[in-house]
Amino acid sequence: MKFKIIALISIISFIFAFKPDNWSSKFLHINQSGHIAYNPDEKGNSIPDFSAVGYYHGYKPIPNVKIVKVIAPIEGDNSAMLQNAINEVAKLPLNSEGFRGTLFLKKGIYKIQGALNINTDGIVIKGEGDNEDGTILIATGDNQRSLIKVFGKGKIKEIQGTRTTINNSFVPIGSKSFEVQNVSALKTSDRIILYRPATQAWIHDLKMDQIFERAGTNQWKAKDYNLSYEREITAIDGNKITIDNPIVMQLDQKYGGGEIYKYTYEGRISNIGIESLLFKSEYVSAIDENHGWIAIEMDHLENGWVKEVTSKYFGYACVSLDGGAKNITVTDSKCFDAKSIITGGRRYSFNNDGQQNLLMNLETTEGRHDFVTGAKTCGPNVFYNCKARNTHADIGSHHRWSSGTLYDNIDTDGEINIQDRGNWGSGHGWSGVTQVVWNSKVSGATVQQPWVSGNNYVIGLQGKQLKGRFSDRLNGEWEGLNRKGLIPTSLYLAQLKDRK
Repeated sequence: MKFKIIALISIISFIFAFKPDNWSSKFLHINQSGHIAYNPDEKGNSIPDFSAVGYYHGYKPIPNVKIVKVIAPIEGDNSAMLQNAINEVAKLPLNSEGFRGTLFLKKGIYKIQGALNINTDGIVIKGEGDNEDGTILIATGDNQRSLIKVFGKGKIKEIQGTRTTINNSFVPIGSKSFEVQNVSALKTSDRIILYRPATQAWIHDLKMDQIFERAGTNQWKAKDYNLSYEREITAIDGNKITIDNPIVMQLDQKYGGGEIYKYTYEGRISNIGIESLLFKSEYVSAIDENHGWIAIEMDHLENGWVKEVTSKYFGYACVSLDGGAKNITVTDSKCFDAKSIITGGRRYSFNNDGQQNLLMNLETTEGRHDFVTGAKTCGPNVFYNCKARNTHADIGSHHRWSSGTLYDNIDTDGEINIQDRGNWGSGHGWSGVTQVVWNSKVSGATVQQPWVSGNNYVIGLQGKQLKGRFSDRLNGEWEGLNRKGLIPTSLYLAQLKDRK
């Protein structure tokens, strides 16, 4: 009798624990061992692993770096005082963790007529909170600028004699390994460029040499669409190379295939953090164009972060990551009440043009393209758990072939669109490939499939399916529209757990 009661309790517990509305995607699921199982399509493409993004690929937590200098605001312009303090920290030696120390800004109002520049490794700027009772940096005056510029220098440079061709006739999306012709110049832990050359045949089959022209429209040219993905070799077995982050665009020999080579990036800086600050810009009207434009701009930087900052009234962005920004985490931050004309090139609240970046727990109001990537942005990149209200345009890959972005748990009263944008702008065309919209809530969405080179996915979306700019384009991979209970709830968190 006791056994029957225990068995009955177990059955009842199972019934109540199992939620019949829960469902898994046909593209991946959590298997019995608790790991993610991916289901490739007929070409071998699968949704890629987006987990190795952000500060040190997510292997290291954002550190609490020792305070080495404390300052308080002064009357009038604080530009010189703040820059001198940054320069003073920049002269300190690096510790074993790669940091010089934290410049701590006590609460109060710091008026800044100019811009603050960080050009040296290992500096953290931290305030006493991103609220009205915290540390407030105000961009004063009538000149359009970035208030804090974290800029290294340099660019990707090929190490001669290391380039080799990928042998595979086709490498599907999601792959982390492939064969090359010659491994003699390569070893495990080498940093490499995965180079995908463009061809005019690819442009033609993508129909981006056939954009309906209006004044200023530029047809795509192959020479402008060569893509360089930064990767690291994790294993070599014979001629087989394994890399740390997946392929996010098909490598097809009929469109030029792919190559790899070792590289340097002299002048790129690392270990920079910006924390706990409120940024404001002075302005004279709701459509003022001559005032603070970007609160924090980063380029030529690897392994950095922005944490717990808020911007108000800037014309373009709270945080903008340029093409040389890699492995940056932007988290727990807000961009409110932009002031500018509401048209192109403005109000990109959190903009990412870099690689392997993580932007999470963000909130915006009055933006246009709130969580957005630009032309030829090379992934993987992730936007996770982000909210946008009173938005004036759309979220997503904006133009000219961004590859490998996850939009995970986005909540917007506007749209998410991944589509052929045709002759908008100067010929935006196909905005991206391997764009994954996961468990998000929108007023409406267009997710279309490019003619060649991969898929776009929208899984577990709450909202309307829209026709988009061109209703004759193929739909992307739509699954579970307005169906709640998607498991895993967050793809990024599930992949991160699985990797660790």
